[in-house]
Amino acid sequence: MRKLARLVLLMGALPAAKAAYAAQPDASLIKRGEYLATAADCAACHTNPGGTAFAGERYMQTPFGQIASSNITPDRDTGIGTWSDDDFYRALHNGIRKDGAYIYPVMPFTAFTKMTRDDVLAVKAYLFSLPPAHSPAKPNKLPFPLNQREALVGWRALYFKPSEFKPEQGKPAGYNRGAYLVEALAHCGMCHTARTVLGGPSAAAFQGGEVQGWYAPNLTADVREGLGKWSEADIVTYLKTGTAPGKGVAAGPMRETVHDSLSKLTDSDLQAIAVYLKTIPAAESDKQARNSSAREGQEAESVVYLNYCASCHQQHGQGLAGAVPNLAKNEAVTAAGPQNVYRAVLGGLPATHGLARMPSFAGALTNQQIADVTNYVRTAWGNNAPANATLEGVASERKNAKAYMSGVKPECPTPTIVTAAYKAATAGDSGLSGLLQSITAENIFATADAAIAKLHAEVPNADKDDILNALYDARCKVLDADTKIPLEQKRWELTRWADVVYVRQSGTM
Repeated sequence: MRKLARLVLLMGALPAAKAAYAAQPDASLIKRGEYLATAADCAACHTNPGGTAFAGERYMQTPFGQIASSNITPDRDTGIGTWSDDDFYRALHNGIRKDGAYIYPVMPFTAFTKMTRDDVLAVKAYLFSLPPAHSPAKPNKLPFPLNQREALVGWRALYFKPSEFKPEQGKPAGYNRGAYLVEALAHCGMCHTARTVLGGPSAAAFQGGEVQGWYAPNLTADVREGLGKWSEADIVTYLKTGTAPGKGVAAGPMRETVHDSLSKLTDSDLQAIAVYLKTIPAAESDKQARNSSAREGQEAESVVYLNYCASCHQQHGQGLAGAVPNLAKNEAVTAAGPQNVYRAVLGGLPATHGLARMPSFAGALTNQQIADVTNYVRTAWGNNAPANATLEGVASERKNAKAYMSGVKPECPTPTIVTAAYKAATAGDSGLSGLLQSITAENIFATADAAIAKLHAEVPNADKDDILNALYDARCKVLDADTKIPLEQKRWELTRWADVVYVRQSGTM
């Protein structure tokens, strides 16, 4: 009788077990979802630097306040573990959460609405394959009435209508794939389109915009400010590596986007993006002729450049091939807005693609000097950008700059891209701490060799950029903790250390 009861129970359990097995997404769907989530750069917003992947906790800066990203791991209490396929699709397609609340448009559902349902559910399958992370939502920091989600009803009426991407008849498959990636999955327009005072997209699609204090350049065929002089090959190289020789170098949020998302796309998808971008026409609006002759005050501006910048970027802005980017004819410099130059001068730039690290000048230059040198590099050497840098613009950007050893807090911020080399170099038990605390003028070269070798042994896959940035960050923390050294000396020693590590790596790796 017991055996019969067990058999009945076993037979009753088989259909349920079979259904549960069938409900498990197959490996190929999860893999496709991972690729799509990478193309959509979900981690950029939903992963706090150094934190658990997709657990949220990251505050997104907007002109209206700070909005905390949500936990999109399959945790049932604090994540999306209880969301159905329909719940998840509604969030991306309609911008509405499982509980019926409107999602703030800092999440690019206005672009994701064009994704196919199959692609949306593939992303969900990937997210549900991840380990759940218990990470309660942080409170948003928005003023009234913006802190009431119901207030979004007016915004949605003005700026949002759910839709789905439709391939353009008569266009090749590569064009339509590129359009889908640019318009929907990669949501390029979120940054590269100017916003209205209400935060909605302006009619000037892809003609440049501002994001987190950086200027996202024009992606149209405009020959001065856009991609008119870029070839498809230039665009592919830039998206894959973050640099296009003679064109520009990715910085700020774009550097993260290249590192975390675009560089991981297939060559065919990058080519498709390039094909589509080259078809976006330039705006027909009249443009003021730019006066390339000397302006009043340009002589004073050039003094700042010669004193602080020319030693690396050279007298005529030509840079040093493979080491220091050119400023002459650099489209990141000549973009419509001056924000990228502000940010580079205030916060410095990490080493990338073999280029040396740029130090912060926030502590060395006044707001007026930064405005002056910004206007100089935007108009010198045939750069015909507007001289529109202002004292007020620099002052505004300085408030948000995260500059090393500049007097702007935090002194040594966590980098936006947290690499394995950074974790190893800054770990308390890394063994590098002693090395980095005992640097003198006499032993700096030997110390650099030892530190490079040690960190490379711990993280064999780290490239030269990772090693340099990690050792820079680790040295920054050591200097910041030393209360006996004046701030100006700390800045000098940190810059000197970066230069030595950069030079020594060529013979050690």
